[in-house]
Amino acid sequence: MLDDDELNARWADAWRPEQVAERLSGVDVPWYIAAGWALDLFRGDQSRPHGDLEIAVPAAGFAEVRDRFPEYVFDAVGSGRIWAAAEADALAVTHQTWLRDPASGQFLFDVFREPHEGGTWICRRDKRLRLPYDTIIERTADGIPYLTPELVLLFKAKAPRPKDQTDFDATLPLLSRTRRNTLSGWLRRVHPGHPWLEELTPS
Repeated sequence: MLDDDELNARWADAWRPEQVAERLSGVDVPWYIAAGWALDLFRGDQSRPHGDLEIAVPAAGFAEVRDRFPEYVFDAVGSGRIWAAAEADALAVTHQTWLRDPASGQFLFDVFREPHEGGTWICRRDKRLRLPYDTIIERTADGIPYLTPELVLLFKAKAPRPKDQTDFDATLPLLSRTRRNTLSGWLRRVHPGHPWLEELTPS
């Protein structure tokens, strides 16, 4: 794997959500912006710099996404290793895929290939958590799909970094009581005793 400085340099030209959305317009597979950018799309503005851009698709639909970027290469990533121009064997043992410009070597965005059963999304962290794709994807006014903020924060809760705490603090005031209750329930299931639970609980 690359060291941090080299990795950051190779992500310096990461795309923005609207660039990916334009290229994926009309695909049949459900997809969405994930992680920090998803929270910014929910809030309606960019709150902080982003070192990369992550999207997610059901694993079986990855080929349809890949076909929209014939001039680029997808590298599989996992366990501290990069499989360049990944083939089926590498894809089978990983869930992250970085789109790379072969001319410059720059990484442009990250694709999470998610577990699912048909149109039902399955949480990687707890396979008991299963939801229809149409309930976990929200859209901006101009149609960019993003993961519901409750699920973004659930993923960020595993080992919160300073930026994850910042994202939680900035998003919490915008969450309805229903959203807070939903996130609380998932946190109790996946990360019992998480410190965010106290802030989500009504005083």
